[in-house]
Amino acid sequence: MEIVPNVHCIPGAVVNCFLIVDSDALTLIDTGFPGNDKRIVKYIVDLGHKPGDLRRILITHSDTDHVGGLAALREATGARVCASEAEAKAIAEGHSSRQIKPSGFRRIQFAIARIFFKVRPAIVDEFLTDGQLLPVLGGLRVVATPGHTPGHVSFFAPGVGILFTGDSLSSDNGKLRVSPSIYTWDQKKANASIRLQAELGAKIVCAAHGEVIMEAVGKFPQV
Repeated sequence: MEIVPNVHCIPGAVVNCFLIVDSDALTLIDTGFPGNDKRIVKYIVDLGHKPGDLRRILITHSDTDHVGGLAALREATGARVCASEAEAKAIAEGHSSRQIKPSGFRRIQFAIARIFFKVRPAIVDEFLTDGQLLPVLGGLRVVATPGHTPGHVSFFAPGVGILFTGDSLSSDNGKLRVSPSIYTWDQKKANASIRLQAELGAKIVCAAHGEVIMEAVGKFPQV
Protein backbone atom coordinates (compact mmCIF):
# COMPACT_ATOMS: atom_id res chain seq x y z
CA MET A 1 0.00 0.00 0.00
CA GLU A 2 1.45 3.36 -1.02
CA ILE A 3 1.07 5.95 1.75
CA VAL A 4 2.51 8.89 -0.16
CA PRO A 5 4.57 8.76 -3.36
CA ASN A 6 7.55 6.40 -2.88
CA VAL A 7 6.61 5.35 0.66
CA HIS A 8 4.87 1.99 1.05
CA CYS A 9 3.43 0.04 3.96
CA ILE A 10 3.89 -3.72 3.68
CA PRO A 11 1.32 -5.08 6.12
CA GLY A 12 1.93 -8.39 7.84
CA ALA A 13 -0.19 -10.51 10.14
CA VAL A 14 0.76 -8.37 13.13
CA VAL A 15 3.44 -5.82 12.26
CA ASN A 16 3.84 -3.21 9.51
CA CYS A 17 7.09 -2.90 7.56
CA PHE A 18 7.78 0.19 5.46
CA LEU A 19 9.49 0.37 2.09
CA ILE A 20 10.98 3.61 0.79
CA VAL A 21 11.72 3.96 -2.92
CA ASP A 22 14.46 6.42 -3.84
CA SER A 23 15.84 6.90 -7.32
CA ASP A 24 19.03 4.98 -6.54
CA ALA A 25 17.92 2.34 -4.03
CA LEU A 26 15.21 0.86 -1.82
CA THR A 27 15.21 1.12 1.97
CA LEU A 28 13.19 -1.10 4.33
CA ILE A 29 12.23 -0.30 7.91
CA ASP A 30 11.90 -3.53 9.97
CA THR A 31 11.37 -7.05 8.62
CA GLY A 32 8.49 -8.66 10.53
CA PHE A 33 8.25 -12.21 11.88
CA PRO A 34 10.31 -15.15 10.59
CA GLY A 35 9.09 -15.98 7.09
CA ASN A 36 7.97 -12.43 6.34
CA ASP A 37 11.01 -12.02 4.10
CA LYS A 38 9.12 -13.81 1.31
CA ARG A 39 6.25 -11.33 1.52
CA ILE A 40 8.69 -8.40 1.39
CA VAL A 41 10.62 -9.76 -1.60
CA LYS A 42 7.34 -10.38 -3.45
CA TYR A 43 6.23 -6.82 -2.75
CA ILE A 44 9.53 -5.47 -4.10
CA VAL A 45 9.26 -7.58 -7.26
CA ASP A 46 5.61 -6.63 -7.77
CA LEU A 47 6.70 -2.98 -7.77
CA GLY A 48 8.99 -3.77 -10.70
CA HIS A 49 12.25 -3.92 -8.75
CA LYS A 50 14.79 -6.67 -8.19
CA PRO A 51 15.54 -8.03 -4.69
CA GLY A 52 19.07 -6.65 -5.01
CA ASP A 53 17.64 -3.13 -5.33
CA LEU A 54 17.06 -3.25 -1.58
CA ARG A 55 20.27 -1.66 -0.34
CA ARG A 56 19.47 -0.76 3.25
CA ILE A 57 17.45 -2.34 6.09
CA LEU A 58 16.80 -0.09 9.08
CA ILE A 59 15.83 -1.81 12.33
CA THR A 60 13.93 0.05 15.06
CA HIS A 61 14.59 -2.63 17.70
CA SER A 62 15.37 -6.31 18.18
CA ASP A 63 11.98 -7.84 19.05
CA THR A 64 11.01 -10.99 17.15
CA ASP A 65 8.26 -9.32 15.11
CA HIS A 66 10.73 -6.72 13.82
CA VAL A 67 13.83 -8.80 13.06
CA GLY A 68 12.38 -12.25 12.43
CA GLY A 69 12.85 -12.00 8.67
CA LEU A 70 16.15 -10.11 8.82
CA ALA A 71 18.71 -12.89 8.36
CA ALA A 72 16.88 -14.40 5.39
CA LEU A 73 16.21 -11.02 3.82
CA ARG A 74 19.85 -9.98 4.16
CA GLU A 75 20.87 -13.18 2.37
CA ALA A 76 18.26 -12.74 -0.38
CA THR A 77 19.07 -9.11 -1.15
CA GLY A 78 22.59 -8.34 0.09
CA ALA A 79 21.17 -5.27 1.84
CA ARG A 80 23.19 -3.42 4.45
CA VAL A 81 21.66 -3.70 7.96
CA CYS A 82 21.56 -0.71 10.31
CA ALA A 83 20.49 -0.57 13.97
CA SER A 84 21.52 1.10 17.21
CA GLU A 85 24.47 -0.48 18.99
CA ALA A 86 22.36 -1.74 21.91
CA GLU A 87 19.90 -3.46 19.59
CA ALA A 88 22.64 -4.72 17.25
CA LYS A 89 24.20 -6.80 20.03
CA ALA A 90 20.87 -8.52 20.69
CA ILE A 91 20.24 -9.05 16.97
CA ALA A 92 23.64 -10.74 16.62
CA GLU A 93 22.69 -13.11 19.43
CA GLY A 94 19.17 -13.78 18.16
CA HIS A 95 17.14 -12.38 21.05
CA SER A 96 15.47 -9.21 22.30
CA SER A 97 17.50 -6.46 23.98
CA ARG A 98 15.40 -6.68 27.13
CA GLN A 99 13.62 -9.40 29.05
CA ILE A 100 9.85 -9.59 29.16
CA LYS A 101 8.29 -11.38 32.12
CA PRO A 102 4.64 -12.03 31.27
CA SER A 103 2.21 -13.53 33.72
CA GLY A 104 -0.97 -15.55 33.42
CA PHE A 105 -2.23 -16.31 29.92
CA ARG A 106 0.39 -14.06 28.32
CA ARG A 107 3.10 -16.39 29.66
CA ILE A 108 1.52 -19.23 27.66
CA GLN A 109 1.32 -17.01 24.57
CA PHE A 110 5.01 -16.14 24.83
CA ALA A 111 5.97 -19.80 25.29
CA ILE A 112 4.08 -20.75 22.13
CA ALA A 113 5.61 -17.84 20.21
CA ARG A 114 9.13 -19.00 21.14
CA ILE A 115 8.36 -22.42 19.65
CA PHE A 116 6.96 -21.20 16.34
CA PHE A 117 8.94 -17.97 15.85
CA LYS A 118 12.63 -18.64 16.31
CA VAL A 119 14.84 -15.74 15.27
CA ARG A 120 18.06 -16.41 13.42
CA PRO A 121 20.96 -14.19 14.51
CA ALA A 122 21.95 -11.57 11.95
CA ILE A 123 24.88 -9.27 11.38
CA VAL A 124 24.38 -5.51 11.74
CA ASP A 125 26.68 -3.62 9.37
CA GLU A 126 26.28 -0.12 10.79
CA PHE A 127 25.44 1.31 14.21
CA LEU A 128 22.89 4.13 14.05
CA THR A 129 23.31 7.17 16.30
CA ASP A 130 20.87 9.82 17.46
CA GLY A 131 20.66 12.72 15.01
CA GLN A 132 22.36 10.83 12.18
CA LEU A 133 21.01 11.82 8.75
CA LEU A 134 20.57 9.01 6.25
CA PRO A 135 20.41 9.54 2.45
CA VAL A 136 16.78 8.42 2.28
CA LEU A 137 13.67 10.46 1.40
CA GLY A 138 15.77 13.59 1.02
CA GLY A 139 17.19 13.14 4.53
CA LEU A 140 15.95 10.62 7.09
CA ARG A 141 16.90 11.48 10.65
CA VAL A 142 17.63 8.83 13.26
CA VAL A 143 15.77 9.67 16.49
CA ALA A 144 16.75 7.82 19.67
CA THR A 145 13.48 6.75 21.33
CA PRO A 146 14.45 4.42 24.20
CA GLY A 147 11.82 3.05 26.53
CA HIS A 148 10.12 0.20 24.72
CA THR A 149 13.61 -1.29 24.49
CA PRO A 150 16.98 0.16 25.57
CA GLY A 151 18.20 1.05 22.08
CA HIS A 152 14.94 1.67 20.23
CA VAL A 153 15.16 4.23 17.40
CA SER A 154 12.59 5.96 15.21
CA PHE A 155 13.07 7.68 11.85
CA PHE A 156 11.84 11.13 10.81
CA ALA A 157 11.81 12.58 7.29
CA PRO A 158 11.18 16.32 7.78
CA GLY A 159 11.01 16.98 4.03
CA VAL A 160 7.81 14.96 3.74
CA GLY A 161 6.75 15.10 7.39
CA ILE A 162 6.71 11.35 7.99
CA LEU A 163 7.68 9.71 11.28
CA PHE A 164 8.30 5.96 11.51
CA THR A 165 7.89 5.05 15.18
CA GLY A 166 8.51 1.32 15.43
CA ASP A 167 6.95 0.27 18.75
CA SER A 168 7.52 3.54 20.60
CA LEU A 169 3.90 4.24 19.62
CA SER A 170 1.05 2.19 18.21
CA SER A 171 -2.22 3.26 16.63
CA ASP A 172 -5.83 2.23 16.99
CA ASN A 173 -9.09 3.74 15.73
CA GLY A 174 -7.35 6.80 14.35
CA LYS A 175 -5.44 7.56 17.55
CA LEU A 176 -1.82 7.18 18.59
CA ARG A 177 -1.32 5.14 21.74
CA VAL A 178 1.40 4.27 24.23
CA SER A 179 2.91 0.82 23.82
CA PRO A 180 1.50 -1.62 26.44
CA SER A 181 3.45 -1.52 29.70
CA ILE A 182 4.02 -5.29 29.70
CA TYR A 183 6.33 -4.88 26.69
CA THR A 184 8.01 -1.71 27.93
CA TRP A 185 11.55 -1.78 29.34
CA ASP A 186 11.39 1.68 30.98
CA GLN A 187 8.08 3.56 31.06
CA LYS A 188 9.60 6.89 32.11
CA LYS A 189 11.97 6.85 29.14
CA ALA A 190 9.18 5.66 26.86
CA ASN A 191 7.03 8.65 27.85
CA ALA A 192 9.95 11.03 27.31
CA SER A 193 10.44 9.57 23.83
CA ILE A 194 6.77 10.15 23.00
CA ARG A 195 7.01 13.78 24.08
CA LEU A 196 10.13 14.19 21.94
CA GLN A 197 8.36 12.75 18.89
CA ALA A 198 5.33 14.98 19.42
CA GLU A 199 7.61 18.02 19.15
CA LEU A 200 8.90 16.98 15.72
CA GLY A 201 5.73 18.18 14.00
CA ALA A 202 5.21 15.06 11.89
CA LYS A 203 2.19 15.19 9.61
CA ILE A 204 2.06 11.42 9.07
CA VAL A 205 2.91 8.76 11.65
CA CYS A 206 3.71 5.21 10.61
CA ALA A 207 3.63 2.89 13.62
CA ALA A 208 4.56 -0.77 13.45
CA HIS A 209 1.20 -1.82 14.88
CA GLY A 210 -2.08 -0.32 13.68
CA GLU A 211 -3.04 1.94 10.82
CA VAL A 212 -1.04 4.84 9.41
CA ILE A 213 -2.14 8.11 11.03
CA MET A 214 -2.58 10.98 8.62
CA GLU A 215 -2.85 14.58 9.90
CA ALA A 216 -1.06 13.41 13.03
CA VAL A 217 -0.37 16.80 14.63
CA GLY A 218 -2.17 16.94 17.99
CA LYS A 219 -2.87 13.19 18.05
CA PHE A 220 0.07 12.14 20.23
CA PRO A 221 -0.70 10.73 23.71
CA GLN A 222 -0.39 13.17 26.60
CA VAL A 223 2.17 11.49 28.87
